[in-house]
Amino acid sequence: MLISPLKKEKFLARVKSTPKIIVQNTTERSILRSRLIEHLTNSLSASLPKATERRLFGRIAFPGKATAVIGIRRAGKTTFLHQIRKNRLEQDIAQQHLPHINFEDERLAGLTVNDFSTLIEEYYRRFPAFRGKETVTWCFDEIQMVPGWERFVRRLLDNEKVEVFLSGSSAALLSREIATSLRGRAWEVVIFPFSFEEYLRHHGYKIPERLDLISATERSTLQGALRDYLICGGFPEAQGLDDESRYRLLLDYVDVAILRDVVERHGVSNIVSLRWLVRHLLGNPGSLFSVEKFYATLKSQGLAVSRDTLHQLLSYLEDCFFIRILWVEGTSERRRMVNPRKIYPVDPGFIPVFDRSGKANLGHALETAVLIELERRGREVSYVRTIEGFEVDFLARSSEGDKALIQVCSDLAETGAREREIRALISAGKEHPKATLNIITLMPETERDVPENIRVHDAALWFLEGGK
Repeated sequence: MLISPLKKEKFLARVKSTPKIIVQNTTERSILRSRLIEHLTNSLSASLPKATERRLFGRIAFPGKATAVIGIRRAGKTTFLHQIRKNRLEQDIAQQHLPHINFEDERLAGLTVNDFSTLIEEYYRRFPAFRGKETVTWCFDEIQMVPGWERFVRRLLDNEKVEVFLSGSSAALLSREIATSLRGRAWEVVIFPFSFEEYLRHHGYKIPERLDLISATERSTLQGALRDYLICGGFPEAQGLDDESRYRLLLDYVDVAILRDVVERHGVSNIVSLRWLVRHLLGNPGSLFSVEKFYATLKSQGLAVSRDTLHQLLSYLEDCFFIRILWVEGTSERRRMVNPRKIYPVDPGFIPVFDRSGKANLGHALETAVLIELERRGREVSYVRTIEGFEVDFLARSSEGDKALIQVCSDLAETGAREREIRALISAGKEHPKATLNIITLMPETERDVPENIRVHDAALWFLEGGK
């Protein structure tokens, strides 16, 4: 078969150009791998950043599993990885055993899972005595940037003597995806914004060793600090900022969560309805939310969105830890589904940002902070609606089976507040007789005429009581 001169010329041109492409790709791969090795080298000698220590309830590692550090963006996941390394140094483990790679560095864009082999082999060439004999703690930050990372982590756990800690943005490394990708080889640790206790240490407050022996001055100091915490919230970058700067920062966080963790990730096209939903949820923390009612509201505004889409948007916002959703307590799944849910932001600092009218009160912020603290302590939380028609903010279960009914009230002296909270707790206590009855308040001095079986907690002290 004869080939025309023109086709032959084009074919030869392609053949001649092929080696150049291969050389170029090989060079690029070599540069990428050199940068990866540079990251490895720096991590084994550079000083670790200083930061406020995060305190977590429960274990943070499990033999044979990779610890996956998850949570909302900017809560401090990267800092926590460095804290793990710092803790190992304090246990007299040399820094050579603590490599850390941050794949968010744009200079590492384009890495593939095959490049991980280069990383591991280079490490053991430097420290051959460690292989198979001494535990190496690998920390991989934003590992989801490298496609196929799951296979590498499983292989590393199977073939080497290692601990593995990994983090990722909530947009690409969610809880259920880790469980699926690592096939049961993941141990999950959730990082929330600062707790009240972490907030105090970050700002240099002295925390009393014995809460039952604190002075009146110490108590007043803690109570004042809690009010500040409820206003500014617990995001590390928001600490110490003036109101306007903090609002702008937190609005940026919201935009990132909307655009990257929901819109880009899930291909959401109805952005207007999504923004309406976010504004409504953050502007009405702890209120009952019905998809049906919100659907009707949007429809009245001329916004076209289906009920199924609203359900999906809610789940997306919860997946990226932007909101927390409470279901009504009940043994029947149907009862859970037909009752409204209660929605809370992941941090009380979001509340004043979305209610600039000045009407937002500390009660909503306190209720939000209590819920997040319960989740931080590993409690399973729901809300209660009794047969008599009363509502209790939280029913919290521990892993040991202990149950606590909790009402949150900023001031029991407000008109009708004391009677309302007590009546609901007593009603719920009849349906949950093994649960303790509790009221958490900002103003414990307003406690009076409260039945003996109901414990009133000073909120500032409750946040510092640990697992109690």
